Amino acid sequence: MERRSFVRGAGLAGVLAAGSAPAIVHAQSTIRWRLASSFPKSLDTIFGAAELFSKRIGEMSGGKFQISVHAGGELMPPFGVVDGVQNGTVEMAHTAPYYFVGKDITFALGTAIPFGLNSRQMTAWMYEGNGLTLMREFYANYNIVSFPGGNTGAQMGGWFRKPISKLADLKGLRFRTVGVTGQVMERLGVVVQALPGAEIYQALEKGTIDAAEWVGPYDDLKLGFNKVAPHYAYPAWWEGGPQLDFFINSKAFGGLSAEYKAMVQAAASEAHVDMQAKYDARNPNALRQLVAGGTKLFRFPKDAMDEGFKQSMALYAELSAKNPAWKKVYTDFSKFRSEQNLWYRFAEAGFDSYMQSQKI
Repeated sequence: MERRSFVRGAGLAGVLAAGSAPAIVHAQSTIRWRLASSFPKSLDTIFGAAELFSKRIGEMSGGKFQISVHAGGELMPPFGVVDGVQNGTVEMAHTAPYYFVGKDITFALGTAIPFGLNSRQMTAWMYEGNGLTLMREFYANYNIVSFPGGNTGAQMGGWFRKPISKLADLKGLRFRTVGVTGQVMERLGVVVQALPGAEIYQALEKGTIDAAEWVGPYDDLKLGFNKVAPHYAYPAWWEGGPQLDFFINSKAFGGLSAEYKAMVQAAASEAHVDMQAKYDARNPNALRQLVAGGTKLFRFPKDAMDEGFKQSMALYAELSAKNPAWKKVYTDFSKFRSEQNLWYRFAEAGFDSYMQSQKI
């Protein structure tokens, strides 16, 4: 009797203030976030992953959770998104973690390192191995919660004004690349320049750089690199399966309800799978178009790859000796890579090598 009197006297506002109807409050809440991408809108594969993520969040929440997606440079520089998420300027970003090795080289392990994992292996390490747990532990130092946000698959080795036929041809070459790759390339005598994707074409056209790597046929054709550098290398031994990530400010993510957190996880997983599917479906025709237009393909010479492998392993050992964060993550990464390569030698490689030798 006393409780009924309280409800009649206090009214609905009193009940809500007393915390007796949290479900009603949540149902009426609306959240608006901003997502800063490191990529231009023209890349419907990479930038499109963030758009798909936002679209699915809106659909699953019935429009209650809205995320606006902003291209690189719109809210902040493409390589400034970690700072933006860390300090709360934006709630989240979509980027390639290895862009931020200047902060700590451990970031590279969230995307790709030379002679690392292929795309399926990377996804396996993240979801079934210790990858996601270890990287999130590291990213927590930057107020970031991470979710895998796409993978391009093994990339091409880039565009060159002149083909590379031997290791010595790399010496003095001005090459655009990022991440740990830059450090390995410098050991091979390459002059490394880190540039956002939107600046590569102009640098190649003006001769500021001699060569540049980006992703693969579909994106490279859209960006027109074949018009300013005719020689196209493969494979990118430094990016066997580079992963993109959604970075979310830890306070913003912690403030979400359990339902909204589940939506973020589901939307990120779909975007992750969708990006790989787009590249696998679109690269073959793009490569045919490039070759038909005069692009000359060449494979990286074995002596260059062998020296790249040697220098990569030496670098990783040096990093493990001086960087505890790197050592902790890389030790697990390396063990997982060994197990994966043992398995892939058999069924996967056996099937692939046979099928690729057939005329279908």
